[in-house]
Amino acid sequence: MDFYVNNEKLDIVLEDEKTIGDVLKSFEAECEKNNATTINITLNGKNIGADEFDSIFTEPINDDTKLELIIVTQDEIKASFQNQKAECLELSEMLLNLPVQLQSGKDKEATLLIAKLADFIEKFCHTATLSALFPAIHEKLSIDEKSVSEFFHDFSQILNDFEQAIAAKDTVLMGDLAEYEISPRLQSIAKTIEEL
Repeated sequence: MDFYVNNEKLDIVLEDEKTIGDVLKSFEAECEKNNATTINITLNGKNIGADEFDSIFTEPINDDTKLELIIVTQDEIKASFQNQKAECLELSEMLLNLPVQLQSGKDKEATLLIAKLADFIEKFCHTATLSALFPAIHEKLSIDEKSVSEFFHDFSQILNDFEQAIAAKDTVLMGDLAEYEISPRLQSIAKTIEEL
């Protein structure tokens, strides 16, 4: 059996494990001891979705079985959040300058900033989703005294308005939303990360 974790082949010695389920149970027990968890399973080149999990559990292990797991640790989630904090604060500052950029015809810089903002939000939401696997982090994850989903439910409306202002080339509204709505919310996200 070939066993990979985070794309690295591990030399493992099977003891009483006879099925894929046996291996996964043993591995998950080790993960728990190390504040880690599996987030992706590939068996013999096929990505296994949550709905297929039960069907592979009883599959016997053969010499040519290839099991690949992607794991994430609690420390990696914390580190990811900390890395995002600097980016969040930088974006917040840059958004305060957006009205000036728009008024001085620096559309290219403004467009790049908007793309950076979208990338940041996607990364933060992905990390926040993974953090749900670790209650010690996730329980502390509230922004402006709201859960992440509540915060982004409200924030997404502002982002939609921002997107419409971009499409309409309404530079006044874009500037106002950036300065008074989006930038302060990024400050709130950074403050939450700081407290983790």
